[in-house]
Amino acid sequence: MARIGLVAHDDKKDDLCRWVEAHKDKLVQHELWGTGTTGSRITAATGLEVNLLKSGPLGGDQQLGAMICEGRLDVLIFFIDPLSAQPHDVDVKALTRLATLYDVPLANNKSTADAVLAAV
Repeated sequence: MARIGLVAHDDKKDDLCRWVEAHKDKLVQHELWGTGTTGSRITAATGLEVNLLKSGPLGGDQQLGAMICEGRLDVLIFFIDPLSAQPHDVDVKALTRLATLYDVPLANNKSTADAVLAAV
């Protein structure tokens, strides 16, 4: 069982919910973690249990980063909106940097998420 972090920028939350719904049968076998808003939306849309952290701008991104540092997260699925400025961009960059530093598989879009999920 993999521990999978799920997060998405506001304009990508619907995309992530659709992706999770499409892969629900496989994701139910794993431990899911999500930032507050994203995780709540996923649970409402799919019925899957998602362990909720704080909202991203309120520290959820940093909580996921801490989980990576502590070896408590195996995969990070982070649907990033490349066309919108994010008020907490520093937190977003820190999270992606930690996933890279600790060699945690990181998916930023549907195609990459498909490939990462197939590998776990």
